Formats: sequence, C-alpha cells, structure tokens
Amino acid sequence: MPRLRSLWRSRGFTLIELLVVIAIIAILIGLLVPAVQKVREAAARSQCSNNLKQIGLAIHNYAGTYNSKLPAGNNATNASGSTYGGYMGVILVTLLPFIEQDNLFKSATANPGNTWDGNGNPLTRVTPVKQYICPSDFTISGPGWAQNQVGGWMGTSYSYNHMVFGTVHTGNAWVPQYNVGNIQDGSSNTIFFAEQYAACNNNSVGNLWAYPGIDWSWAWTPVFANTAQWGAGAVSGSLAGQPGGGNVITFQLKPTLAQCQKEYAQTSHTGGILVLLGDGSGRSINQGITANTWGSAVCPADGNPLGSDW
Repeated sequence: MPRLRSLWRSRGFTLIELLVVIAIIAILIGLLVPAVQKVREAAARSQCSNNLKQIGLAIHNYAGTYNSKLPAGNNATNASGSTYGGYMGVILVTLLPFIEQDNLFKSATANPGNTWDGNGNPLTRVTPVKQYICPSDFTISGPGWAQNQVGGWMGTSYSYNHMVFGTVHTGNAWVPQYNVGNIQDGSSNTIFFAEQYAACNNNSVGNLWAYPGIDWSWAWTPVFANTAQWGAGAVSGSLAGQPGGGNVITFQLKPTLAQCQKEYAQTSHTGGILVLLGDGSGRSINQGITANTWGSAVCPADGNPLGSDW
C-alpha cells in the first residue's frame, strides 16, 4: 500500500493533459479580452455622454444667468472698442465658470485679448479640462493634448453647432441669433454639440478648446456645420441643401486620422455618434440617419420635421 501511494504522488501531467489545459486557458483569454474591451468602451461612452450633458447644463445655466441668451460661438474684443463678451475665446472658454472651472476662467479673461495665455497662472491653453475630453478619442494624448499639439495646446473632443451659436458676425465675434427659448424648430429637435476628433486630416488641423475663434482659423476651432462665409472662416459646412453646404454627409463613424475631415463631426464609438440636444438631453445617432434628417436636426430653423430615422 505505501508503494502504491508513492507512485500516485509522483505522477505528473502528461503532455496531452498539459496541452489541453493550455488550450482551455487560451480559449478563456480569447473570450475575456473582447468582454473587457466592451466594458471599457461602455464606460468610455458613458463618460463621453455625461460630458456632453454637463456642457448642456452649463449652457442652460449660462442662459439662466444672462436673461435666456445663448453663449456665442466665439466672443471677441476689438481694438475699435466694439465688443461682444469683452474677451477673445470660443464657447468652451465662456462655459468654464459653469462647469466648476471659475478660477481658470478668471485667469484666462484677466488677459482679454489673449485668453489662451491668460495671466499665465495657469497658462490657459496647456490646462486640461476633463469635461472637454472623451475617453474614446484616440487623437487625445496624455492628460488632454491634441495629438498634433503636444506641448502646445490642449484639445477637445466636442464641437459646437455654428448654425445655433454663431450665425451673426459682429466684429471678430460670431454670435447666436436665437435664445434658449425661441429656437424655431424646438430645442429638443436641434443639435447643439457633437463629438469631433481633437486632431484631424492626418494631424494637419484639429480642435483646441482655448482657441480664439473662426476668424483666426476655422481649422483649429471646435465647430461643425460651419456656414461662416467671411475671410478665414469661409468653408463649406456639413449640411445637405443648407447655406454654405452642398456636401451630402452626416457624420464620420470611426474614421482613421487620414480619413477624418475637419468640416464634419466624428466619433470613435461603435454604432453611432453622441450629440447634445438643445433641451440639455444627450442622444446617440446611428450611422443610418439620412443627410436630410441630420441637416434638419443641425439647422435650428429650416421648418422641416425630423425624419422617421431620427
């Protein structure tokens, strides 16, 4: 009996048994990796959606503070003394106090003609703002740099709808013709913000949250549906049949850096793009939406009902 016990103890795995165990482990890992990736993407998508909702809440808090007015696509202060907002900066600068970034706003606007540097404490353009960064945006590097601006400017993964926030040109400012309560097609039917890569066109352009505005370069301003037709801002928008449009396209779903076109909204999410509607709610729009429905949702006053694909 002792001899049999000794033989049993000395018995190890055979080669076949070892291979079977390795195969089972490999299968389990193969099943686990996609599951982990899906969980990560779901978490990133949730965070991205939450960021847009915070931007929406900031817009409505701004309107509540300033007699129902919407913030401008970009503010300006001009040498002639004509002002709108009294400082240079796109809408994401204006919204800082309403996303608990009041100190950064004060630092930036302490130097109204150069808010991207501000008073240098901190230097505005190199300060990351987590609410402006989507975790799924692969063109964001490190704590928040636009991939093509590492060491220069922080990027953003969200852009404003020019047709809502910037159709009136005054000085160097592009301001809204609407307030929060008089959007003709209804705020719940109008896209205010959408996802957009922080870097685009093979890193030649991008979205910088502290940029001064379209008049300096639309290519670095976080804007989509840009129908501006003045100087450096002139560029065809992303609308079918709308002023400045003509390119029949909705948005770009998971384009590569080379495929990305700055004129349009983009998303890194599978299935659809996340947008912010004027009533402050978030929505995912799938790839199958038609150009006409997208155009109607982007244009705040075309009078057309949204299609059944909305």
